[in-house]
Amino acid sequence: MNALTVGARAIELDKDGFLVDLNDWSAEVAAGLAAAEQIELTAEHWEILELLRAFYQEFQLSPATRPLIKYTALKLGADKGNSLHLNKLFKGTPAKLAAKLAGLPKPTNCL
Repeated sequence: MNALTVGARAIELDKDGFLVDLNDWSAEVAAGLAAAEQIELTAEHWEILELLRAFYQEFQLSPATRPLIKYTALKLGADKGNSLHLNKLFKGTPAKLAAKLAGLPKPTNCL
């Protein structure tokens, strides 16, 4: 089993690097997961991560790319709810990588 060290805590990760226990998530954990992906989280990243966490609370699932784009456009406007913006922030795999950084399960249709 993989682990991410945050402060004095070892956070358990699955084989794909997603949290085993979703309750382990925090801003520090998100920053650690992002660092492992060589991403420095900006305000734009946080906006999407918070949106994803709200989506998960509402629907109890991590959205695939298309629903993520639609939900982002609905909540933040078309300038942020488009594949170009999300791909730029999350290295071309927005649904999978953003879900990982937001401490959510891997979207079911992601390889």
